Amino acid sequence: MASISPIDLQKALKGAEYPASRDDLVTLARDNGADDTLVEKLADAPTDEFDGPNDVQKAVFGNE
Repeated sequence: MASISPIDLQKALKGAEYPASRDDLVTLARDNGADDTLVEKLADAPTDEFDGPNDVQKAVFGNE
């Protein structure tokens, strides 16, 4: 997959409970079959804990 969409991120994080740690979300994304590129972007997010899906999107996509 060349690029990641917010919908891909939502699918990868289906079932997430917030607040959630970055490591928990990376594990969930892998378990949900997320693309490796998405998992890497999530793992490289500058935040250790997220209060909700909007926080995750901001960390993964920045100002894209």
